[in-house]
This record gives sequence, structure tokens and C-alpha cells, in this order.
Amino acid sequence: MITNLLFYFFSNILLISALMIIIVQNSIYSVLFLVLSFIASASILFLFECEFVSLMFITIYVGAIAVLFLFVVMMLDIKTIYFTKDSLKYFPFGSFVGFVFLVEILLVISKNFKINPYEKSFLSNFYVNWFDKVDSFIDLEAIGQILYTHYVLQFLIAGIILMLAVMGSVVLTINTKTKSAKHQVIFKQLSRNYRNVLLS
Repeated sequence: MITNLLFYFFSNILLISALMIIIVQNSIYSVLFLVLSFIASASILFLFECEFVSLMFITIYVGAIAVLFLFVVMMLDIKTIYFTKDSLKYFPFGSFVGFVFLVEILLVISKNFKINPYEKSFLSNFYVNWFDKVDSFIDLEAIGQILYTHYVLQFLIAGIILMLAVMGSVVLTINTKTKSAKHQVIFKQLSRNYRNVLLS
């Protein structure tokens, strides 16, 4: 019951945020609604017990792509776009295209997902909980076992490559021109004779 309520809640948030992405006039608000839609999608995947995909969704889309979009929008300084009469003339054509896509999706769903053939049979109440009969592992545990056993060498090589990339970026940003740099020799300053110093 609680899972169904959470599913409907996050689904409504996803639909509203996806609609606000194309309706809102400010591009920064549009990117923020995009982040909200990503978070709602990750929450729905988490309810479906796809923990790894949900965490990767938040890490990649929210942590990298959405932040990159936000930085680009803020650097370009895009002004607020106002709707005019010329932009509203494309609304009927867009509504027609959206209706056609909706009908196609409904036809595909009704064709591929049929009714349970055992609904009117005595086998309709026959249910086996296979989850209790097999070893239950979540996605993170299964991927971790495979990653750190069969693919541990590839995992270490990928880590070394990422470390070299970070070190290379640090080396490229260091200024190697030492001619313009001024160094302070403390011993030379302390060993100066006060008689040779000009006093004003």
C-alpha cells in the first residue's frame, strides 16, 4: 500500500516537472525542474528495487549532466524567453503530434501486454514465492561481488587511468615559468651591513 502511494506520488512529480521544463520561461528554472525529474525517476527506480541504476541515475544525470547544463546556462546569460502570438501558432500541430505518439504507445502496450490467460482457470490462485526459495541479493551486492572478484584487474586499471588523468590535469595547470618568480633569500638579507644601506 505504501509502495503504491509512493509510486503515484513520484510519478505525479515526474509528470509535473517534465511539463514545467517546457512551460517555464526562465532557462535556469527549466534546468532545476530537469534535476527534479531526474530525482523522481531515480526514486521510482529505487521503488522497483533497482538500487544500482537509481544511484547511477543520480550520480551521472544529477551530479554531472544537470550541473553542466546549469553552468552553461549561467555562463551564456540567456535572457528570459517570453511567449508571443507567433510561438502559439505551433501549438495545434504539436498537440496533434503528441496525440499520435500517445496512440502509438497505447497500441504497442495493448498488443504486447495481454491479459493473464490463467485468470478464469483454477491456476489463477496458484502462486509460488520464488523470492523466498532463492538467495536474495540486491543489485549493489551482486555487482560488487562480480566487480571485485572476476573484474578486479580491470577495476584497478580503470582507477589508475583516472588517477593519471587527475595528475595530468594538475600538472597542466602548474605554471612552469620560474624566471618571473621572485625568491626570498633570508640569509642574504640578514647578513647585509647596515652601513651600506641608504637611510632616508
